[in-house]
Amino acid sequence: MTQSRLITPVLIGGSLIMLIGFGIRASFGVFQIPIAEDFGWLRAEFSLAIAIQNLAWGIGQPIFAAIGERFSDRKAIILGALTYAVGLALSAYAVTPGQMQLLEILVGFGIAGTGFGVILAVVGRATADEHRSMALGIATAAGSAGQVIGPPVAAALLAYMTWAEVFLIFAALILAALAFLPLMKVPAPASQSAMEETMGQMLRRAFRDPSYTLIFVGFFSCGYQLAFVTAHFPAFVAEVCGPIAPGGFLDGMGISDTRTLGAWSIALIGIANIAGTILAGRLGAQYSRKYLLAGIYTGRTIVAALFILMPMTPLTVIVFSITMGSLWLATVPLTSGLIAHIYGLRYMGTLYGIVFFSHQLGSFLGVWLGGALYDRFGTYDAVWWIGVGVGAFSALVHLPIREKRLDALPA
Repeated sequence: MTQSRLITPVLIGGSLIMLIGFGIRASFGVFQIPIAEDFGWLRAEFSLAIAIQNLAWGIGQPIFAAIGERFSDRKAIILGALTYAVGLALSAYAVTPGQMQLLEILVGFGIAGTGFGVILAVVGRATADEHRSMALGIATAAGSAGQVIGPPVAAALLAYMTWAEVFLIFAALILAALAFLPLMKVPAPASQSAMEETMGQMLRRAFRDPSYTLIFVGFFSCGYQLAFVTAHFPAFVAEVCGPIAPGGFLDGMGISDTRTLGAWSIALIGIANIAGTILAGRLGAQYSRKYLLAGIYTGRTIVAALFILMPMTPLTVIVFSITMGSLWLATVPLTSGLIAHIYGLRYMGTLYGIVFFSHQLGSFLGVWLGGALYDRFGTYDAVWWIGVGVGAFSALVHLPIREKRLDALPA
């Protein structure tokens, strides 16, 4: 049954699971240099592993969402957490690039089972119409809170243990997240007509709708930009950023070198994103979601272009992290809310999961190209400019979307 209040046990439980799962996922960029140095791998090798992880996440997202809608959301989350933990534990013993890349398929599927597609669908069904956009924003912001915690924790642990030992700790942590599962009491769909319509019917209607195609295509750049920054920005900052002034503000905060600044920049993006995502959820309840999405992609395009055109200093890294962070996952509650508004709640998880596959195609290319082009040219500049271009493209393709509700057809 849909609950009329904003803060519900479902929202709390889902947010905590997302916090832990995304905290681990967001930390992978911190392992770029340690793993490469340990084995003497090229930058492209571990980059491809993260890229495969993102692609597997995209493939797994509609699968786990469909499992949740067909059988049980709880079963989907349990299966996701187990897959996540097994993937992390086995990855700790990988000694070749091929092994690491293969095992990241399990990690990617595990992220899918504990991430947006399943959790946001449950939160959406558990929340009344007037609070849904805000609730989706809060749940998404919980993933950002994980991003604040994950990279610095990974960096701190790496100071005392090997990367493989950190992977094992993270495997245990994702299993511990299942302790919050009892809060996830999943409501049944409220609409009789929505229950009568089969998943196949809904998918056929969505695939014939040009608006669904535009949403799918537009989400590509979000994945490209976010995954590239998450996977490569810590290393980029460590290698390119100007020195941190001894005795300055950052040094006084314990950030004395650019490698540490790179890890904390991901956390700073997450801090800014908490506010940005919640604000996006609030605005999504009052204004057109498609225009808000177009505005967010335009903002990202401008921020990325200005950052790459300027010399990189600790100050520009901080300014970029805050501004890009405020736009980071703000697309998620708006995109998922747009799908729920147009197509209803019954199959929201599956429909969003399919759209999210486009996001993860972008993620795959962003991470893989980052490593491949870096190894070829010794710089990330080309990957940044591709991100600027696809961001501008996404801003444009959201404008023709028809933001009106489609009535469900009876079986």
